Amino acid sequence: MARQDNDRADARLDAPKGMRSGVLPSRRYGPRRDTFGRATEGIARAMGTPWFLVGLTLFCAVWMIYNSTVPPAWRFDQASLGFTALTLILSLQASYAAPLILLAQNRQDDRDRVQFEQDRQRAERNLADTEYLAREVVALRIAVRDMASKDFIRAELRALLEELDRRDADAASDTDGQPEPAGARG
Repeated sequence: MARQDNDRADARLDAPKGMRSGVLPSRRYGPRRDTFGRATEGIARAMGTPWFLVGLTLFCAVWMIYNSTVPPAWRFDQASLGFTALTLILSLQASYAAPLILLAQNRQDDRDRVQFEQDRQRAERNLADTEYLAREVVALRIAVRDMASKDFIRAELRALLEELDRRDADAASDTDGQPEPAGARG
């Protein structure tokens, strides 16, 4: 029963039902695979340089000149047969170069995919932060509009002072120096 629960926990919902139990071998990216990948990228990068083309051209030229000018006993590739060994070496080099370049491109695609995902996540975070800040700015603007301004407070204080002055003047004119009755104050 515990084994079945573990299988359910390990099952990926984005995989077809028949493949959830680990039928296919998983890709492992350990240190050995990474070292091999870096080596293939280095080779592919070196093959894409002008120096590689110059070196390959010089190698072919030296090969053909040597096999054309030295005595026939010292030759290891015949010009009359179309430099068969040179052709074989160049074909072998090309047959290894293509997969190495594809491996390097696949690694670059993986890096690009990861970078794209990180850029997408960063953009989502920036959008969320921007929306939050916009809401905060709107809330501050609303709060500032509801706050009493300096001029409003001055006007209210002037109005209160005028009202107090008026009450004092009314109180002074009503009493004319006579004391108020005890129950008249309200």
